[in-house]
Amino acid sequence: MNKLSKIPEKFICEIWKNQNLTNKLITGDGKELEIIDRGEENVEFGGPDFKNARIKIGSITYVGDVEIDGYHSDWKNHGHNINKRFNSVILHAILNSDGGQQFVYTKEGRKVQTVCISSLLTESLRSSIEKAIISEREKRMSRFTCEDLNHMINEEEKLNFLMELGLHRFRKKIEKIFNRLKEIKYVNELKVKEPVVNYEPAAEYYKREFSAADFEDKEIWEQLFYELVFEALGYSKNQNVMTDLSRAVNLKFLRSLKNYDDFTAAIETSLFAVSGLVPTENNPYQGEKYFQDYNSMWEHISKIYDGETFDATQWHFMKTRPQNFPTLRIAGGARLAHKIIKERLLEKIFNTFSNPKNEKVILNSIRSMIIVKGEGFWSRHYSFENSNNVEIKYFVGASRADEIIVNVILPFALLYFETFKKKESAERVLKIYYDFIQASENNLVKEMSEILHLKDAWKRSIIYQGMIDLFRSYCSKGNCLECKIGSGIFN
Repeated sequence: MNKLSKIPEKFICEIWKNQNLTNKLITGDGKELEIIDRGEENVEFGGPDFKNARIKIGSITYVGDVEIDGYHSDWKNHGHNINKRFNSVILHAILNSDGGQQFVYTKEGRKVQTVCISSLLTESLRSSIEKAIISEREKRMSRFTCEDLNHMINEEEKLNFLMELGLHRFRKKIEKIFNRLKEIKYVNELKVKEPVVNYEPAAEYYKREFSAADFEDKEIWEQLFYELVFEALGYSKNQNVMTDLSRAVNLKFLRSLKNYDDFTAAIETSLFAVSGLVPTENNPYQGEKYFQDYNSMWEHISKIYDGETFDATQWHFMKTRPQNFPTLRIAGGARLAHKIIKERLLEKIFNTFSNPKNEKVILNSIRSMIIVKGEGFWSRHYSFENSNNVEIKYFVGASRADEIIVNVILPFALLYFETFKKKESAERVLKIYYDFIQASENNLVKEMSEILHLKDAWKRSIIYQGMIDLFRSYCSKGNCLECKIGSGIFN
């Protein structure tokens, strides 16, 4: 039992995909079970493991999702019973039976059949797991057709191509940022409130010729910067909802709270209240001063807030390290919002780039502006339900600050300086991007480095970004002949 518990869920999913199961499946309560369609693997973050499955139980055929777990108890341990994303689950497939229960229940109270697949395998469990490991490895490695051949291309050619891709990815980010800048300008012109009022700028709006005069309002730039920072703080799993939160609780609204004695607390209260993450029942810390102040403050602020609100199920905690929980990122984002509004953070960043200092001094200065030290309630808690014995020293540490510099500040600053024809500063930003060495790591990038035999080249941000673009635009799509490395090998 203990050995089985160590089997990663991804291998159990491979067993389910291979479907080496006996044809005569019987549920715990004696009904015949037939897997008509195993479903499509869910590659998104959160939610059931397989979508659109067709399962016949008794005389009824169900169409919906399948959740794969190690144990029956994982359904509750992972919070599926309170997550509306799992309301469409029609079968709970587990590897181990740890209590004999035959059903689980969705958030809406619907009963879902559980089936233990370890007793239904046509081969031994060991053999099934070995095949699942091989299958998962082959799937992962088949993405890189040139793995054993790219040594034929010299290192300089590879690096030049990766730099080209890194610059292309950088420019694509700038284009995306500029489009959002135009949207904010559009919203301001229409005087609508987003995101409650739905709108879609006409295609002509994106083609419109803008001048620097259209973007002289610094509050447009500050709102855009605030959104991009929140998106970056959300990592991949919570990017969208963090961005939506920054648009709902926007800087215009937060500026209306400037007269509060504790402005940071007012910002944090607003963000958490709107996020839907604050538990309304069974909160073990309800009696703490933090929550007394929170409840008192939100009682007043809620009277002037009329925007969108979110639900706890929109946030992803599973498969996320506690240090990256959205609760801590919102706490860090609240303090950066305070810096944007009260400490002229954006102006300080622009001024730092404008001063003819060396790159190291510029980066150290900007990094110190972005790093946020832990404090208060959130220096002792990862979530609203759990405390932490070890002090959380940073809400935004040096590694995350570097990622914000590369993915937000550098493209954002280049757009700003090019818009206002500040050529010297623009060139300085671009040079920093070319030379920047970042401390943060990415498993995909490290894997690409090994496959391309480039060792530590990935530490340069432009190469790092180029590797991501190489994988997404070429390797993952099988576009080998369109890739300069692949075409040099296979043509």
